[in-house]
Amino acid sequence: MSTPPEPPQQPTPPSDTAPPSAYPYPSPQSPGAGGPLGFPPAAPAPQGAPQSVYAQPTLVGVPAQPGQPGPPQPQPGNPYLQPGPYPVVGPPPAGRGGGAGKAVLWAALGALVASAAWAAGVFLIAGPDKADLAGYTSPSNLCNALDYSSFKQEYPDNDGSPTRNRLEDDALDEGLCSISLKKTASTYADAYLYAQLDLHKKTDPGPEFTAAWKNYGDSHTGYDVETVTGIGDEAYLVSNDTTSGSSSGSLYATLAVRDGWVTYTMTYSAYYSSYDADKDPPTLDEVSDMLKTDTRTTLADLKD
Repeated sequence: MSTPPEPPQQPTPPSDTAPPSAYPYPSPQSPGAGGPLGFPPAAPAPQGAPQSVYAQPTLVGVPAQPGQPGPPQPQPGNPYLQPGPYPVVGPPPAGRGGGAGKAVLWAALGALVASAAWAAGVFLIAGPDKADLAGYTSPSNLCNALDYSSFKQEYPDNDGSPTRNRLEDDALDEGLCSISLKKTASTYADAYLYAQLDLHKKTDPGPEFTAAWKNYGDSHTGYDVETVTGIGDEAYLVSNDTTSGSSSGSLYATLAVRDGWVTYTMTYSAYYSSYDADKDPPTLDEVSDMLKTDTRTTLADLKD
């Protein structure tokens, strides 16, 4: 890195006769040279007055004291010259009428906008005042309220001990029921029927219900989805049939219904093997019809 140039040596103190300037640029007193930093040339001193190499133009607003030089100014070409600090710019003076009135006006306007935004936020967060339960009630025992008459015609042997459960909460009422289906000659269950009723009391299940059931086939390989009309606000039949006769495979079908903020599903499942006593199980079309018939009846009963 190069070394900065040495600053110029200070001239000899003034005498009666001004020595020639040692600087390479014109002296501040040289006629026609102009003053330093663009100031106009200094007026010539009266005849007989000593010339000073320190003579500088007087700054506007800074009076020079008698016998003392004015404030020193940086010399042109000085490598150490640095610009002074910029002035701090303050707020403009208040016009006629005063800035206080404007400040109060802007403050009031800001408070009004904030209040409106707060009210809108509360409205969006709070949502509807009441859940759309479409007139449904949650039974204490869903198995007793469940109508599966169509399946009883196919499986007349009554299950004496169905499995049930119930949840009751401020946000959700839920009922579950699982029934074993048997034909007269069967020792073990030939098929299973499962039902679930949910009353959503805080949140609308619509978007998630549609996403889960309408797109079920996209996330579960081998399943078919059919849109069912005439039951609730929307309904989907999801099925998977891998049966081959009555000795192998499985049959699965679920009818999922949403009516307002109430969701209901009824599921049939059967697993076939050569050991099963049932040699004439229902087909998928027959099971689908039974699910639709019994679901309509059950949902109608739950509104009473």
